[in-house]
Amino acid sequence: MKLITAGESHGKALTGIIEGLPSNLKINIAEINRYLALRQSGYGRGGRQKIERDKIEILSGVRNLRTLGSPVAFQIKNNDYDNWRDFMAPEGCDITKRTLTKVRPGHADLTGIIKYDQTDARNILERASARETAVRVAAGSIMRQYLAGLGVYISGYVRSVCGIADGRRYTFEELESAKSQPLFMLDGEKQQAAMELIDELKEEGDTAGGTIEIRVKGLKSGFGSCMQYSTKLDAILCGAIMSVQAIKGVEVGLGFKAADLRGSAVHDKIFYDNKFYRETNNAGGIEGGMSNGEEIVLRAAMKPIPTLMQGLRTVDYITKDAVTAAGERSDVAAICAAEIVLESVVTVALAEVVSQRLGGDNMCEVKERYKRLK
Repeated sequence: MKLITAGESHGKALTGIIEGLPSNLKINIAEINRYLALRQSGYGRGGRQKIERDKIEILSGVRNLRTLGSPVAFQIKNNDYDNWRDFMAPEGCDITKRTLTKVRPGHADLTGIIKYDQTDARNILERASARETAVRVAAGSIMRQYLAGLGVYISGYVRSVCGIADGRRYTFEELESAKSQPLFMLDGEKQQAAMELIDELKEEGDTAGGTIEIRVKGLKSGFGSCMQYSTKLDAILCGAIMSVQAIKGVEVGLGFKAADLRGSAVHDKIFYDNKFYRETNNAGGIEGGMSNGEEIVLRAAMKPIPTLMQGLRTVDYITKDAVTAAGERSDVAAICAAEIVLESVVTVALAEVVSQRLGGDNMCEVKERYKRLK
């Protein structure tokens, strides 16, 4: 199973192709659109979310709401393209307008201009933009339905915003209620404090980041491999998370905290009572690069959004003069969007791993093969 995406932030549409989905997977389009809407939600979002109302349009590979076994192609149209057609049209446009040469710190602007031999950062930022994640959320929702058919589920919540942290532990079943909260936080007092801080940052022209926890429940043991470094499950999932814009750190299980503890306090003891089990899950569900049957626990650190309304010191790429970075339309905080995106990329990466092990041309075969695993 493989996903490839294309599209620019202000182009005609974002597109994706999923190769390798088995036939007879029932597709719930309303559920895909629900996750697309969740990606656009959250306290601290900017003006772009008022323009776009993301919805998937499936172009091929599905008939009567069931996959055919052929590649599934889909798109999400950019409503804002109508406002950018004169500057972005692939058929021809005026590229002298809406240029960006005041390269923004924390973005791909400067490095991308040099790498791709450009003079306008617009040719870089349009693809580097987090707008690209909409198509990954759509793909993730489709693959979420594939995994749910096996009894594997993915969820998550926001643990902290700009240092205001919720240190409590929650069951997997409690996590879904976070989606109804303005910041996807489960501690009401912490969430209120974080919202007040976001208001302050907005007044100051500043931005916020935070931390997110993603969990996977129902995955049996043995997915991933210890036999080759590139097939280790934690490497694959952490790589997927790090592919998301603004993510600067990932933990599995105890993560960095494990470095401060003795081995006897870290490693999960193994017991047997009709089946093997562990009473703790410090490993985060992955040992030796393979799932061990416990919940997979992943955490990610999102940096503050690098587009600041107050502007940061930088240099104009053309004139080399010291200037203040231009402010593209942006958010103060996009931590909720990031949470949905992280759920989605973990789902895509995990579905690829599961598909590689199980194979199967149709969902009946896939379910039967998964059922036989211990």
